[in-house]
Formats: sequence, C-alpha cells, structure tokens
Amino acid sequence: MSWDTVRLEWNDDETVATLIVDRPDALNALDVATLEAMGEAIETAAEEDARALVLTGAGDAFIAGADIGYMRDLSTEEAQAWGELGHDVADALEAFPAPTIAAVNGYAFGGGCEMALACDLRVAGESAVIGNTEVDLGIIPGWGATQRLPRLVGDETARRMIFLGERLDADSAAEAGLVGEVVPDGNLEDVVAELAERIAAQPAFAVQSAKRALNRRYESTQPAGLEYEKQAFAGLFGTADQREGMTAFLDDRDPEFE
Repeated sequence: MSWDTVRLEWNDDETVATLIVDRPDALNALDVATLEAMGEAIETAAEEDARALVLTGAGDAFIAGADIGYMRDLSTEEAQAWGELGHDVADALEAFPAPTIAAVNGYAFGGGCEMALACDLRVAGESAVIGNTEVDLGIIPGWGATQRLPRLVGDETARRMIFLGERLDADSAAEAGLVGEVVPDGNLEDVVAELAERIAAQPAFAVQSAKRALNRRYESTQPAGLEYEKQAFAGLFGTADQREGMTAFLDDRDPEFE
C-alpha cells in the first residue's frame, strides 16, 4: 500500500519496519488522512510479521503535534471522533505484536509526544524537544498522555508537564525517564536501526510474550483512564479558551485566556 503522507520502509531482511510520517512542510503535524494512513501502515507491518517497528518523522521534526487548523472549529461531537482516531493509532502502537521504537528527531509536541509515549522504547536526537503542550491551546492531552506519561516520568513530573505545557530538551527528557537514550542527531537513524535489528534478532515469540506481559500490568486501570480522557478532551472543544488558544496559535500570538 502507499499513502500521501506516510511511508512504510523495511530493512534488507524485512524484519524491521519503519513508519515515517512524511509531512515535513507541516513539521509532520497529524491530520485525519495522516492518522488514518498511520493506522493502515501499522496494520500492514503487523500482517507482514515485522519483528520491530520504528516510528519517526521526515525532515526536521518527529511529529510537531496535531493539526490545530483542523481542530480549532470542532464541535464536541467532532472532537470526540477526532480523539477516538488518535487513540486508535496510539493504541495500535501500544498493542503492536512486536516492540516499537520512537526515533524522536526534532519537535515532538502534543499528539506527537503521545505517539512516542505509546511506543515501547524512545531514542532521541540531541536536538529533540518533547512536551505535552495542549494546555497552551485551552485543552488537555487527548491521545493518551494523562495515562501513559505518569508511568514513565512519575506523577509529579507528569503533572508539571501537563499543567504548564513544559517542553523538555533531549537531556532533560532522558533525566526524567521520558526517553531511554540521547544520541547525536546525525547518528539517530543508525542507532535506532541497530537497536531494532538487535530486537528483531531475538526469539520472536519470547519477545512478543514479554511485551504482552509488560503491557498487562496496566490493563486493569488504563482503559477506564483512557475513556475518561477521551470524554474530557472532547468536552473542552467549543469553550472560549479552546477557541482562543488555537486561534492565537494560528495567528502566531500569545493567547489571552479567560
């Protein structure tokens, strides 16, 4: 299959799939078509028995966030569908049969950070900047961060990041536990490729079983938390702060919240 804004590439022995979000002119911001293509690409990689899946972005950004121009005028019902679509993709990454690795190059804000959080491992280039910045738009994270972020960085740090929209540079993200490794930007692709191939060389059934067991520890509470997040995210659309936050972003000015 082929898509306009997503590429799925394979290593030489076709054990590692790399999903590249390819909207560099928009810093790989996620719109409906791109999310749908990501979902299809993830499904394709699973059907073709990828033993590791890498997620990254083309150009100078990982995924700078969601398409704010699209989101600004959504109704609550439309925001619910939008949130569901983002959750579907993040959930597909989390449930992917084999390990997934986010190769974080450049900006990973909002929905981009959430896609990285849904991966099993995260490696950042030294110029990466990561954060859940939704509060600046008058909303909250809507694709899983309220549930996944605290499990990586702890409750206090997660609350600070989400309440304040804090952006972490690569070294700070590693110190917080948000990424596992920071490497020079020029080495990111090679380092992640080597890591993915090392994983792919392990016994596939054992690694897949280990992933299922690791994920299982969240299942008793995460679905309820994610469902609540979906409702809370969608409910903020149509509020004055959401409209002002997104309009200010598109106008390149500071928001004036109520």
